[in-house]
Amino acid sequence: MSEPVEKENKGQALKSVLNSLMVPALAIITATIVGGIVIAVVGGNPFAAYSGLLQGAFGSVKAISETAVWATPYIFAGLAVALAFKGGLFNIGGEGQLALGATTAAFVGYALPAWVGYEMPTIVLLPITIGAGIMVGFIWGAIPGALKAFTGAHEVINTIMMNYIALNIVSFLMNGPIKDKDPLNVIARSPLIAEGARIAPIFDNLRVHWGFVLALLAAAFVWWLLWKTTLGYEIRTVGANPDAAKYAGINVKKIMTFTMGLSGLLAGLAGTIEVTGLNYRHELGFSSGYGFDAIAIALLGKNHPGGVVMAAILFAAMRNGATRMQFLTQIPVDIISVIQALILLFIAADSIIRYIYRVRQSGEKVVLTRGWGG
Repeated sequence: MSEPVEKENKGQALKSVLNSLMVPALAIITATIVGGIVIAVVGGNPFAAYSGLLQGAFGSVKAISETAVWATPYIFAGLAVALAFKGGLFNIGGEGQLALGATTAAFVGYALPAWVGYEMPTIVLLPITIGAGIMVGFIWGAIPGALKAFTGAHEVINTIMMNYIALNIVSFLMNGPIKDKDPLNVIARSPLIAEGARIAPIFDNLRVHWGFVLALLAAAFVWWLLWKTTLGYEIRTVGANPDAAKYAGINVKKIMTFTMGLSGLLAGLAGTIEVTGLNYRHELGFSSGYGFDAIAIALLGKNHPGGVVMAAILFAAMRNGATRMQFLTQIPVDIISVIQALILLFIAADSIIRYIYRVRQSGEKVVLTRGWGG
């Protein structure tokens, strides 16, 4: 391939990426404007509210650290949903997969050293702890994948039902067999995991830990898997057209099962890293909402690993900055959920955005033709 042609192809690829980001960017802007109107209607100052939001999310080193802490499980869980979407599957079971991964990691992290009778080194105990958590997530994700592949049972219904099973299993364990037996403990949580099962913080006096770096590496790995490997090609082909994939010789049932398993693995990893890198134990209800926020993050990121990372950081910034916003303006933090819901609404119903901003789409090209209402 000649150099001019290669440069042209790279330019076209970059242009395609920028075009694909236009509608999500406009959706965020529109949701911010509508959210500001809501803030004004309830008697608040939108400019002060958003200023406080930015200060709380990025206004200091500690704020940036906390935003990264929030973003870590969002990235893993968002990747889980995005990977399933690429395979033509809808994984709503992230909540249960995450909780089971966290519970398993917490149990292995404190029980295994006690069972062997000595303090295990990090190089041994940490991989075992993480491996146990992601394996449970993989199995819990592969079950609805197999049901979909071999019986035709819809994965949306199955993953929703398996969420109930998983969360009730976790509730039983946290309130009974693996509850912290400390007499001073009155809540449903596990004992602290051993020192050897913990991921170290990146900086002293800050909570951001190496799990955030692992999340970024996971995003890079998912990108490589989907676009640079034969398995990734098969996943995308099955997601695009299962019948054509079967005609081409791809084992569709195997790919469906494995894709949902990988999705569950990533969700389980989100819970595992929260235990090993941040909380050092599992506490009932700590992950509530992560699995469902991940769906919005995957949609906002257009199911691309890079987009998922950016969307996860956006959601993390809103969650982390909400407290500062409330402190400065007395605006309820619930407004953040309203803005997130509006973003999802405008992404899902992108025809609204295209109408407002007169954005037309032709094939892969998205063009902003005229202004608001023009």
